[in-house]
Amino acid sequence: MGKELKSYLGEKIKSCHFQKNEIVSKTGETCNRLYLIKKGMVRGYFNNGGIDITTWIDSENEVFTSITGFFRNQPSRENIQCIEETYCDYLEYEDYKYCLQRFPEMNHISRIMLEEYYMLSEHRVLLARIPNASNRLDYFLEHSKKAIADRIPRKYLASFLAMRPETLSRLLKK
Repeated sequence: MGKELKSYLGEKIKSCHFQKNEIVSKTGETCNRLYLIKKGMVRGYFNNGGIDITTWIDSENEVFTSITGFFRNQPSRENIQCIEETYCDYLEYEDYKYCLQRFPEMNHISRIMLEEYYMLSEHRVLLARIPNASNRLDYFLEHSKKAIADRIPRKYLASFLAMRPETLSRLLKK
């Protein structure tokens, strides 16, 4: 990263803090911030028939936002909620866009970020296609950081793994 980009980001990146269970972004809102988690954990979820379905979970050193809200400036399709007290740095959309236009190295950084998003998306797609609850849990534990898995509230982990909390509890006892 060049000096000019570092200087610009140093001026534009802000810090924020969210309480446990605080909603960062709601379905239907436009999320105009790209967050980096310094400490804490967040989840993306949507509501289907009165049931919250967790679609992703991120923690320290991971970037999160509403994909449609941030990159397309459209209403978000999901909610984003802190599941721990969470400290983040963030960059506003207009500043992100300016960096892409003004600093060539920001395009390289964005490509790396996009690759990371795609790899995490692939992980979730593969996970969702495993028909057996026990095998889904095994796959998740094998491909996730153990310390992170232990911090996720069981009801959110069960939802993410597309199983009932009782099933997750039974499988974890084995």
